[in-house]
Formats: sequence, structure tokens, C-alpha cells
Amino acid sequence: SNGNIELILNMSKHSRLFWDVILGSEVIGFYKPQPQAYVLACERIGLSTDECMMVAAHNDDLSAASKVGMKTAFVLRTSEHGQNQKTDLQHKKNWTFISKNILDLADQLGCKRKVTFNDF
Repeated sequence: SNGNIELILNMSKHSRLFWDVILGSEVIGFYKPQPQAYVLACERIGLSTDECMMVAAHNDDLSAASKVGMKTAFVLRTSEHGQNQKTDLQHKKNWTFISKNILDLADQLGCKRKVTFNDF
């Protein structure tokens, strides 16, 4: 994430989305979309880029991740930039997965659901 670890951790607690690890730029030393940000994040968890997937609402982040060999998942977030959002309202490429929200992506990945949107 380009967000600092404390911010991402607080967001995780608030949204009840829990992560195994948070690798912010303060750990990796590079920011997205620099290729090193993706490569080093994968290396830090002992995986190669082709074993990892970038999940994002930003086509530019997905493009950069795919260039280093990562799988990609576009998750639509129509109000991330406010009510007047003009960008990232649709996928620009045929990413590995294209989803309307995070639960749709979970369904596509065959994950068992423990929550619904009503739980948020």
C-alpha cells in the first residue's frame, strides 16, 4: 500500500478486513507504481510475482503489477474519489479477475463467505 502501516491497520480494524501482513512503502522503500514496490513486496513474503495477485480499483496499479508478472483483480469502487469520480469506473484491460465489489471477487475465487454487505 502507498498508505502508511498505521493507516492501513486502522482501516482494516474498522472494515473488519483482516490481513496476514501489511507491507507499506515504509517497509518496502518504494511506492506504487514503481516496479520494485511489487517485486519487493512479493519477495518479503517469500513468493515470486507470478504467485501473487494485485487487487485494486486503479487500472494504473494493475497495469504496473501485471508488467512484473503478477495476476490482477479489478474491484470497482465507484465512489473512491467522491461523488464526481471520473476515473477507474470500469476496467481498461482484461485483468485476471474483474469484479463489481470485494465480495464478488471472493465468490469468483471460490472463497467461503463469512460476511455480507449487511454486516458492514
